[in-house]
Amino acid sequence: MDCSAELVRRDLEEAFQKLKQESGKGLFVGSVRLPLALAELGLIDEYEFVVHFRRAGHGPTLVARLSKLVDLSLAGQSDYGSGAGALRDEPRRWP
Repeated sequence: MDCSAELVRRDLEEAFQKLKQESGKGLFVGSVRLPLALAELGLIDEYEFVVHFRRAGHGPTLVARLSKLVDLSLAGQSDYGSGAGALRDEPRRWP
């Protein structure tokens, strides 16, 4: 995967829409703050939640900070040898 970075100093929604149009393989973002801002703007086409079943602890989570519910539909899942699993979900688009 090719990686690059861009510092956004203007409107996040406008900048992200432009990046989505330019990218041929999709955009991947991590951490909590940026995905949270993108989720609030309704700009995420697919979520991937990686769950570490053998670990317990505390830390920031995306879904705990959303101001409104996002209705998701399971798009796929993967299991990793480490014991972790990933769930790919897409937001449901209502007519």
